[in-house]
Amino acid sequence: MNTTENNTSEEKRSLSFVEQLVEEDLAEGKNGRKIQTRFPPEPNGYLHIGHAKAICMDFGVAEHYDGVCNLRFDDTNPSKENTEYVENILHDISWLGFKWGNIYYASDYFEKLWDFAVWMIKKGYAYVDEQTAEEIATQKGTPTEAGKPSPYRERPAEESLALFEKMNTPEAEEGSMVLRAKLDMANPNMHFRDPIMYRIIHTPHHRTGTKWNCYPMYDFAHGQSDYFEGVTHSICTLEFVPHRPLYDKFVDFLKEYDGTADNLHDNRPRQIEFNRLNLTYTVMSKRKLHTLVDEHFVSGWDDPRMPTLSGMRRRGYSPESIRNFIDSIGYTKFDALNDVALLEAAVRDDLNKKATRVSAVLDPVKLVITNYPDGQTEEMEAINNPENEADGTHAITFSKNLWIERADFMEDAPKKFFRMSPGKEVRLKNAYIVKCTGCTKDADGNITEIQAEYDPDSKSGMSGANRKVKGTLHWVSAGHCLKAEVREYDRLFSVENPSADERDFRELLNPDSLTVRTDCYVEDYLAEKKPGDYLQFQRTGYFMLDPDSKDDRLIFNKTVGLKDTWAKEKAKG
Repeated sequence: MNTTENNTSEEKRSLSFVEQLVEEDLAEGKNGRKIQTRFPPEPNGYLHIGHAKAICMDFGVAEHYDGVCNLRFDDTNPSKENTEYVENILHDISWLGFKWGNIYYASDYFEKLWDFAVWMIKKGYAYVDEQTAEEIATQKGTPTEAGKPSPYRERPAEESLALFEKMNTPEAEEGSMVLRAKLDMANPNMHFRDPIMYRIIHTPHHRTGTKWNCYPMYDFAHGQSDYFEGVTHSICTLEFVPHRPLYDKFVDFLKEYDGTADNLHDNRPRQIEFNRLNLTYTVMSKRKLHTLVDEHFVSGWDDPRMPTLSGMRRRGYSPESIRNFIDSIGYTKFDALNDVALLEAAVRDDLNKKATRVSAVLDPVKLVITNYPDGQTEEMEAINNPENEADGTHAITFSKNLWIERADFMEDAPKKFFRMSPGKEVRLKNAYIVKCTGCTKDADGNITEIQAEYDPDSKSGMSGANRKVKGTLHWVSAGHCLKAEVREYDRLFSVENPSADERDFRELLNPDSLTVRTDCYVEDYLAEKKPGDYLQFQRTGYFMLDPDSKDDRLIFNKTVGLKDTWAKEKAKG
């Protein structure tokens, strides 16, 4: 909805600083009061939750002000890009709940950018440099020392034009030449010291094949692509603050090139920067994420321990929980390290409203109801979600032989142990009150079976069945359950801020980040479930069926526990 003059001061205070700047532009009538943003990922990896913050901003601003957000793939480096990443990016954005106006590629503008670069050479604004990368880096100077002009800086335009054409041939050697803008080698902003515009790359492009051998750099392609598309607000993260003067300078050149230089401040993109999303016990560097995948520290980009959206989706995070988390931390001009526990709290809050409650026993021990008739079964009514009555109920079968959690029994229990122990009563959820009468052990003293008797008049829902007992246990019928594998996840890294640690990040990986339980039992109702269905294993946590599952081998990923136990464990440590 467009903002109007009757917005209350409270509404104004709730706007992010980015939205405040957008509203200022709207009030001044800039860009014909049009709002157009873009999300420009490079298709060289999978999106992670840091990208989700940018997505929420780029798409959210356009949505809020009746504008449009386009998707543009920054495919200017074919050596790192492929269609797999493009397809996954499209899926992730849709999964988060956003819709783009158009799909563009930086490669759509290769001809335009080339012609623009040729014009810059002819005008004396650019030249071909044949120094090595090391020589250029040295010649650029330091933030406190001015750079020295390249020996090729004043070469004739005709010579640079001929070499520029040569750069786009298969015969040109990678690294032998670059095209540089002729700007200011003494500028305190290092990005202004004759930045590289084009370099030679012979890797075939995923869209254009072998047509091009010379590709534009991000700083040259990005602002121009924004301008070609009519972007009004180019919203990006704080590391692009020093790039902004160069962004604006190239747009100035472009407006001179297309004859609109007299109107520099209208109908041009405005770059706005906000803080990146950083999480504890997590790395967001795409290079490091590639290493984790390529060196098999994780099972793939969608490993549930990864901060990728595909990993979080597989683990069982909902898109709403991610968006709610991003809304809660907000947008500022200062980088910060956010506690991953805040994300997990947002996940719990959302899944509590939508997850189906089911019974699953992860560390089973047999419970035999000795006075329950042999061969008899009953269908007990289980509420799917107490937070939403419309979700209804499902049946769970009760029988003489059950599985319960091993931790729910203690033979010699302390006074405040309110679960099962000899002589004490507990309620079996949705079923009966039972009293433990004893247990059986093997030769090593391990408990192999627990015995109990049930009270036939204590069935849940029966009149007079509300006799108070202090413990309620979940269970599954031994003859009416499915065997399952359960994968439980801990922090991927063992240090709070691995990105700031000077050690090799591989050394910081948590060796206990994955625990696999293979002898678990779940109620047979879960045979109907599929990946994408949100589940709560009662008294344990939230889970989701993994795509690796088969009919005879169900696999569940633990999304998050019912409570934040990490903080307590951290305090102990």
